[in-house]
Amino acid sequence: MSTSSLHCTRALLPDGWAGNVRLEIAGGKFSRIERDARHQPGDERVAVALAGLANVHSHGFQRGMAGLTEYRGPEADNFWSWRELMYRFVGRMTPDDLEAITTLAYVEMLEGGFTRVGEFHYVHHDVDGTPFVNPAEMAERVVAAAQATGIALTLLPVFYAHGNFGGSPPTPGQRRFLHEVDGFARLLESSRRLIGTLSDGNLGVAPHSLRAVTPQQLRQVVALAPGGPVHIHAAEQTKEVDDCLAWCGKRPVEWLLENVDVDARWCLVHATHLTAGEITRLARSGAVAGFCPVTEANLGDGIAPAAPFMAAGGTFGIGTDSNVSIDAAQELRQLEYSQRLRDRARNVLGQGAHSTGHTLYAEAQRGGAQALTGRAPAGLCVGAPADCVALGEGAPDARRSDDVLLDGLIFAGTARIDRVWRGGRLVVERGAHVAREAVTRRFREALERLVR
Repeated sequence: MSTSSLHCTRALLPDGWAGNVRLEIAGGKFSRIERDARHQPGDERVAVALAGLANVHSHGFQRGMAGLTEYRGPEADNFWSWRELMYRFVGRMTPDDLEAITTLAYVEMLEGGFTRVGEFHYVHHDVDGTPFVNPAEMAERVVAAAQATGIALTLLPVFYAHGNFGGSPPTPGQRRFLHEVDGFARLLESSRRLIGTLSDGNLGVAPHSLRAVTPQQLRQVVALAPGGPVHIHAAEQTKEVDDCLAWCGKRPVEWLLENVDVDARWCLVHATHLTAGEITRLARSGAVAGFCPVTEANLGDGIAPAAPFMAAGGTFGIGTDSNVSIDAAQELRQLEYSQRLRDRARNVLGQGAHSTGHTLYAEAQRGGAQALTGRAPAGLCVGAPADCVALGEGAPDARRSDDVLLDGLIFAGTARIDRVWRGGRLVVERGAHVAREAVTRRFREALERLVR
């Protein structure tokens, strides 16, 4: 159901909170915004309104693994042991399974306050590694999930060719991901046509990591998407850093900054293990650091250097990555709490006169829009997508407003997401996606086939 106008008792605009804000919508975008406005006939009433956030990094299919990998093996578990379990899971997944799982992930993203997702999509081929007759079969299923849920999609087809730095051969578990540059170019062209079927879609490229591409392939793949977003995993694990040093004598982010024109259209996902010099140079490049705090905690990867990166003027976005838990507020909370645990301090990422929650939300909104669309404006402003999150209070005795209410959403659970509009269309009502029941049923059927 499309909405043409919202009247908000309070709304968080780019320059701060305002009262009696009236938002007019046309063509899926905000066409007019009035402050101190009267309610008009036909306006949808909203108590507290925020702009939706962008989820800069998702592997939608991994939602099917949530809660299935929390058993300790005979040796210490880490990212690399988890990865082997993921390879076994993905080794059985059909196109129908991927679509069903990704659709539920997108439902939960909308319910959790994300209105756009960057899908770092790397499962391209059949279970034995053979390309499908339609080489974009799996990308088509991702697009179908976005269409079914209404979430805005930035599709990031992943180029993956090698098993480790220096062009090492891939492993059998990676056979569904692999391409040569020519084949990837064809996939990208098909993906461009698919994205054209969406109302607010965008297309970029994602060289998986420096361990999965050679320098020459990296440059070739980036050249295939002139002006579009470029996302890459970088410095997620200490072993990755050590292997990169052994290969070229440089750390991953150090190598990228010295050998590639990293600029504002790049998103370095994770960027966890950085030196002080890398932090400063990455901030100056204008690239977005794509922090995924919940997944980084779940995998034991490490703590993102968010505080020094922000202090250096860096821009960040947040992502749900493995989708072990999908909630925008939880990602922001985990980001701040990880800094507190490391520094043994409070309100580490807070800035200026705003609360910590306000700062986190505004910065993630700005960085997410840059990483997934590369364009302004972002937020509740004229010309931006009509993506709006309406809050309802969870605790009846909690008289909260403005930053205190936003902090309650992020840190205390005293506010809840009630409704969500994406492109002016109501997709979440009373906290649940309008298609949740059918999507959940299909997800369960897929899991019954995959987890036996």
